[in-house]
Amino acid sequence: MVKENAKGVGLCFLLALVGQWLGHLFPLVGGPVFALLIGMSLYPYFSSKNAFQSGLTFTSKKILQYAVICLGFGLNLSAVLAVGRQSLPIILSTISFALFLAFLMWKWLPISSSLATLIGVGTSICGGSAIAAMAPIIQADDEDVAQAISVIFLFNVLAALVFPSLATWLGFSTDSGQAFGMFAGTAVNDTSSVTAAASTWDSLYGLGSQTLDTAVTVKLTRTLAIIPITTVLAIWQSRGKGVQADKKSLLAGFPTFILYFILASLITTIAGGFGIGATWFAPLKSLSKFFICMAMVAIGLRTNVFALVKNGRAALLVGLVCWLGVTVLTLVWQAILGIW
Repeated sequence: MVKENAKGVGLCFLLALVGQWLGHLFPLVGGPVFALLIGMSLYPYFSSKNAFQSGLTFTSKKILQYAVICLGFGLNLSAVLAVGRQSLPIILSTISFALFLAFLMWKWLPISSSLATLIGVGTSICGGSAIAAMAPIIQADDEDVAQAISVIFLFNVLAALVFPSLATWLGFSTDSGQAFGMFAGTAVNDTSSVTAAASTWDSLYGLGSQTLDTAVTVKLTRTLAIIPITTVLAIWQSRGKGVQADKKSLLAGFPTFILYFILASLITTIAGGFGIGATWFAPLKSLSKFFICMAMVAIGLRTNVFALVKNGRAALLVGLVCWLGVTVLTLVWQAILGIW
């Protein structure tokens, strides 16, 4: 098995290094997007190379699951909730609304349920990380994952560029970073774009890192939603396959990697309670990001870009509707709560 997968995994490893390097140079885009683009650009050459296919499948499935497990080591549940409690009403409502909009668009448009789900969770929770966690559970194919990542990336960049000007026009407070930090942390889905938008606001109005600190905390609070949403969908998928609802059989149908993800989060939380800082888990968090890059390379190498473009209009429309819905609802909530 190891020998059979070696070529494909090795190829993904090398190309992921390039994608991650480019991501460091251009953080607004991010390593996973570069990794996906690199993979798709090489699809015509490697699609016919059978020696690589087993390793590509392993990387796009198993290593993606390992990435999600390592992601759990970046979530200290108690620390995030303690700081991000104020944003919880906004976060819960925007996540629910985005998933509802994605469901409606799936009913109205020629789009698969898995793609609509991936765009919904990617928009409302945390971009590529949420897509990575959700894809194995709903058994999304590589083309759906690639489309979802591409759509999320487009609106990420758009948000990072437009939101500072939009907030200025709307009259957000420039005396502190709370209002825009809340807005960026809730309405922008990927960490790189949240950081870019918040840092821009700090630079524009000389706020140091006030906005960035608020935005990242809200973003981490949103990330916690991965746990209940993946758990509920995993149970639903198990029942949908005809698995009986008793505890033993339900556990057998439940994705093991989600259990490990939850365990990793609990370990981080308990360790934090004993004074062990987040820096101890930083290597595992970095490993998670690199594994996601590897998985995106593998997905790109298995994705026909021409078919992606041909079938991408409906996905773009779903992404646009979800993005606008989350943005507008966030602004409405902030107006109601007086965070302006």
